[in-house]
Amino acid sequence: MKNTTLLVIEGRHAEIPSFAPDLQKKGFDVVSFQNGSQAVSKLKQTDPSLVVINAASLRSTGIRICLSVRKKDPKIPIILIVEKEKPVEEELVDSVIVLPFTVQKLVNRIKALMPGDGNNVINVGPIRLDVEHRRVRSLGKNIRLTPRLITLLQILMDKHGEVVERESLFKKVWETNYTGDTRTLDVHISWLRRAIELDPDDPKFLKTIRGVGYRLDV
Repeated sequence: MKNTTLLVIEGRHAEIPSFAPDLQKKGFDVVSFQNGSQAVSKLKQTDPSLVVINAASLRSTGIRICLSVRKKDPKIPIILIVEKEKPVEEELVDSVIVLPFTVQKLVNRIKALMPGDGNNVINVGPIRLDVEHRRVRSLGKNIRLTPRLITLLQILMDKHGEVVERESLFKKVWETNYTGDTRTLDVHISWLRRAIELDPDDPKFLKTIRGVGYRLDV
């Protein structure tokens, strides 16, 4: 994982493991800070690929730091380490890991949130589709998609700005010539909107063109 800089925010508590040294041993370029405000102030300077917030070691929920990071960089992946699982808004973090766990589990989570090698990554506007890892990043969200949703989004991204007819879309995604009932397409479109839109009920990107089909506007 060369050229991957991690920003690690963690305190020093004997009973809570410190992950920065182990991540360095695994080959990551690690920049660590012991408090959130200092880390956030250096965010642009360090230009990390991912932020790890060890909230357990900071004796906090980590939510305030997440908010500060998101304000500075809405798209950067965030992993939050906690002692007990509590609900966290999915826009704030990309992954929550509950102690105890192995360093390898943390490494696997980091790799899953890293961009691909560029061969299987499609960028259109703020939407980044990593086909290999089956993930889409948009407006601070980082969501894992099913293979069918990947295919659907890929078609819409390839033809962004153009209206794709419902029947054509259905035939390609479901690999069938039967288009008698395309309601399942509407369901998949709504799932896709949850992954890429700030407000799925008022979509800014994935538009319905009544009586025709759908268009991806970015």
